[in-house]
Amino acid sequence: MAFGRITHKDWYKVLGAKPSDSPAELKRKYQKLALLYHPDKQKADVPAGQVEERVQRFIEIDQAWKILGNEETKKEYDLQQHEDNLTKEWPLHAQVYLEDMSWNEDEQCYTLSCRCGGNYTVFRSETQDISLVCCDTCSLVIEILQ
Repeated sequence: MAFGRITHKDWYKVLGAKPSDSPAELKRKYQKLALLYHPDKQKADVPAGQVEERVQRFIEIDQAWKILGNEETKKEYDLQQHEDNLTKEWPLHAQVYLEDMSWNEDEQCYTLSCRCGGNYTVFRSETQDISLVCCDTCSLVIEILQ
């Protein structure tokens, strides 16, 4: 099932890094690549087409560092990557808006019946933090749209 999901650039790959790398290791990899591709560090005999490619590569490296070099944005990026990986690994049953689910006042939660007979449940306290919900009976997953 393809829902036209936006594919994000793998910023770790851009830096030749892994999510488990320490901040110091990420910085070292960034600095090494930045020096290698920085426009001011290019030799005069590099062909024009290659200069443009190297400048684009430098911009990409710089963007990767802006995301991975900051604790907040790195955490947000890692969560997004994790969520994207989950949707690849789990069968996505549907995309649903929270307001299209049934509200249960007593339990303070939204529910939706799964085709297997089980339920997808989202508690009010989770509504801001959650976007993927597993069925309580089978392995199907729905994506909550905001």
